[in-house]
Amino acid sequence: MAGQMVDFPSNGARSQGYLSKPTSGGGPGVLVIQEWWGLAGHIKDVAGRFAREGFVALAPDLYHGELVAEPDAAGKLMMALNVDQAAKDLRGAVSYLLGEGGATGTKVGVVGFCMGGQLALYAATVSPDQVGAVADFYGIHPNVHPDLDRLQAPVLGCFAEHDDFASPATAQTFEEEIRRRGIATDFKIYPGTHHAFFNDDHRGTVYNEEAAADAWQRTLGFFRKYLVA
Repeated sequence: MAGQMVDFPSNGARSQGYLSKPTSGGGPGVLVIQEWWGLAGHIKDVAGRFAREGFVALAPDLYHGELVAEPDAAGKLMMALNVDQAAKDLRGAVSYLLGEGGATGTKVGVVGFCMGGQLALYAATVSPDQVGAVADFYGIHPNVHPDLDRLQAPVLGCFAEHDDFASPATAQTFEEEIRRRGIATDFKIYPGTHHAFFNDDHRGTVYNEEAAADAWQRTLGFFRKYLVA
């Protein structure tokens, strides 16, 4: 089926997200978390890609309707994000996926990009019993601090060699912190790449087709390993 906007409960209120399902109508659930731009076309497209691979994908709108195209405006929205509200929205999105959304199994995967990468880890710590795997693409948000002691899900990391936001040294330290808690990790620093190398809306600037293709296949394999019985 084609993707569509849906409403879901969020701690007594309502939130929205973009839901995309495979032709079978069901499959393992994946939460797709936005970059700092908002719920942009690229994120909806990623949800659709997961659906074509047999997953039920939901991209929650953590900006509640706001969408920007300029970096300065995006930075302001990212910094203004209400983290407590985001936690409620993420919990609601996970519960919706496993219920009305039609995802199979008892746990979902969470993947996020840029700001969303950090929020993907955060989602796994605020809903640890319902998140079975995390994929963090160059995650960064200075106000989001996942409690790694609550983390239960294995973590895949995809980071860029040349990244002023989420440096390779930061990624390495983060992976060590996760492993120290007994959680499985699979981190990779992609040579010659820059922040947001997966975003093919940025062709000609930071998008790297080879690295993006490899990261995509690693993510699919990771989710299939941990989410598919």
